Amino acid sequence: MARVFSSLLLIGVLALAGADPHAQLAPPAAPRDAVRFAVIGDTGTGDQAQLDVGRQMVAARADVPFDLVLMLGDNLFGRATRREVSDGFERPYQPLLDAGVRFYAVLGNHDAPENRLYPGFNMGGERYYTYARGHVRFFALDTNVLDAKQLAWFEDALRSSPEPWKVVYFHHAIYSNGKRHGSNVELRVRLEPLLVRYGVDVVFSGHDHLYERWKPQKGITYFVAGAGGKLRSGVRASDQSAAAFDRDRSFVLVEIAGDEMSFRAISRTGAVVDAGVVNRRPDT
Repeated sequence: MARVFSSLLLIGVLALAGADPHAQLAPPAAPRDAVRFAVIGDTGTGDQAQLDVGRQMVAARADVPFDLVLMLGDNLFGRATRREVSDGFERPYQPLLDAGVRFYAVLGNHDAPENRLYPGFNMGGERYYTYARGHVRFFALDTNVLDAKQLAWFEDALRSSPEPWKVVYFHHAIYSNGKRHGSNVELRVRLEPLLVRYGVDVVFSGHDHLYERWKPQKGITYFVAGAGGKLRSGVRASDQSAAAFDRDRSFVLVEIAGDEMSFRAISRTGAVVDAGVVNRRPDT
């Protein structure tokens, strides 16, 4: 399957029960040789653009059979009422849900705190949590309230993680050239030392409603993937930006096999707007 993904990637480039409840939220195990997932952010509109992204995710899954989706916050713009859940989550992704794909969310600034209780987001009622798939450890954080307790939990979870790959995701981007929000430097000061010290490889965030990939910062590759439902054009020119796309909604498709992470950013029309490979950081 890794060879299939690599071929598709080339085509895309050429075309364009412990006491800690957070540690118990592990989805079913996946093969250790490949972990596949999609990434969406700022999705909860329920409009035609979000439906189009959902259809492209279904189409992509026919080639790369992911069974996990990272949700980067602003999953619903308000409380998880029956209407909001139906329009902003279940209807756009129903074929994926029917196929057993699991969505794992973090909260955004437009999500109600109690949305963490909605079963479809698989947060187990927690604001932050961790889980593993094969050789990949995922860390889901709440950057709405990044208090000392969460930071202490995060450091302990990073320190105790035996998986070679570490993927972190949260809502507010600490590296972004989006004109509306841009980089949250205060969060960067608090989070980046831990990300660097404990060998995090990749960070996904939303908040700015566009797609962007940064050149590695202190060895870490940062993605902004906040255009799963909403769109806000405007990217500042920067020599640190490796790629950016702010003309349409999009999502990111990922496969991690061995020490390589292959990725494609795909628009709601199916165009591949960015693609490449991230190599795992050497063990320190």
